Amino acid sequence: MDEEQKKQTVDLQKLLDAEKKRSEDYLTRLKYLQADFENLKKRSDRQIEEIKKYCTERLIIQLLDVQDELEIALKTAQSTDSAQPLIEGVKMTLKKLRKVLEQEGVSPIACEEGKTFNPSCHHAVAAAERDDVEECVVVEEVRKGYIMKDKVIRPSIVKVAVKSSKSQKEKEK
Repeated sequence: MDEEQKKQTVDLQKLLDAEKKRSEDYLTRLKYLQADFENLKKRSDRQIEEIKKYCTERLIIQLLDVQDELEIALKTAQSTDSAQPLIEGVKMTLKKLRKVLEQEGVSPIACEEGKTFNPSCHHAVAAAERDDVEECVVVEEVRKGYIMKDKVIRPSIVKVAVKSSKSQKEKEK
């Protein structure tokens, strides 16, 4: 081997050593980044669990106020012979509960008699034979329904009008 080949070999060896060092540095940095990522993932999972665990805390605190008012109304009603304090206490509590629900974006579904039955927000439990109204019209609201923001969380339970069987037979004749 002549001098030029030895010099070229030494140069190549230096380049190889430099690349090995650079790749080791990259591998070390990658391992640190991977460890950081795993730690971040674990921390965010813990935070998500913490949020899930206590996300209803604000609502519960407001409902505890409602419970306190109901207990006061009940205590007051038991200490007097009149039902009027109980009625007033329940009215105040109901007002407060409605306010809490409103703050959470909950509102009752408007369900008036004579309104057309809507299966997306009404649940029919009975049919009432009536000739004085059109078919598929709400004739009575059995239980209120509620919407939270834009989603029906509990449909209104209603009775729906149907034509009486006598008038249907008359039409067929």
